Amino acid sequence: MLTGRHYKLGEFVFWTRRTIYVLIVLSVVPAILYQLAGLKWLTIPWGVIFLLGATVAFAAGFKTLQTYNRMQDAQQVWSSIVSSSRIWGTMCRDLVADSASARELVYRHFAWLAALRHQLRGVMAWETASKVYNEEYRRRYHIQEREESLQDEVARYVGPDDAARILTSRSKALQALDLQSRETKRLLNEGIVTSSAFADLQKVIRDFQEQQGRTERIKNFPFPRQYAFINTLFVRIMCVLLPFGVMGEFARLDDVVEGWAKGNMVWVGVPLSILISWMYASLDRVGEATENPFEGGANDVPITRLCQEIEGDLREILGEVETPSRSREAADITL
Repeated sequence: MLTGRHYKLGEFVFWTRRTIYVLIVLSVVPAILYQLAGLKWLTIPWGVIFLLGATVAFAAGFKTLQTYNRMQDAQQVWSSIVSSSRIWGTMCRDLVADSASARELVYRHFAWLAALRHQLRGVMAWETASKVYNEEYRRRYHIQEREESLQDEVARYVGPDDAARILTSRSKALQALDLQSRETKRLLNEGIVTSSAFADLQKVIRDFQEQQGRTERIKNFPFPRQYAFINTLFVRIMCVLLPFGVMGEFARLDDVVEGWAKGNMVWVGVPLSILISWMYASLDRVGEATENPFEGGANDVPITRLCQEIEGDLREILGEVETPSRSREAADITL
């Protein structure tokens, strides 16, 4: 996600430039028909435009609020994953008598994080990362999960047998947690952990299962399509009809101005119409970009960076000097 102070206006205009091209056409054509073709009846009362604008503003506000709530839910669940992961590392170090077994538990946790990340980066039918304007902006940064296979990542953390079980499972992240649970049970049976330590470890594993379920809910269940469709439809209707209302209002000013502006006030309304339409269209675009916080967009929750920080923290807890390097990033975008 963007970690700088804010987006630059040039970036935002570049991101929405195709929409601006369409809005220019929608604003200029009615003015040409009115002024040059003499179709003076091509106006809409401003009261109609005002009611339509109020409706669109209400729908856009609702969508913005709901999509932000989805983003906030995603941030909260990953904050919980970060906290629980640190607890897991500390418990493995302090409660597991055998240091090698403690290290295996921590590294298997890294495999779970990798499997979960790759699962969340999967492409869903309703996501918008593949749209042209988003693909263009993605050239500014890299998505590690699209460049490195899960097989390579898992192989760094667990042995061949565990890696095979994880990679061949239908739910790879869940399988990694299942292996954790089985391993803690084995450690209990062999007396490497006490019964109270086993209960504590199992509680954290259950927490991870709940947190995984929350991320899957956000990933697998989109923002309701009916609301997304109706908001976009309202915005498009607004952008089509707005020039006709603005044109009529500025045409009335022809009687109160002098000089070059007299008889040409319709043209003055064109840039204003483009600006207002762009504001509504951009608000809809921002809501769309916030709907899916794991798809790999510039506004996503930075799950790759969070997992790297978790790995670095847990390696330090284990007393390892080496820490993972940060993924490649461009500008202020981190994933």
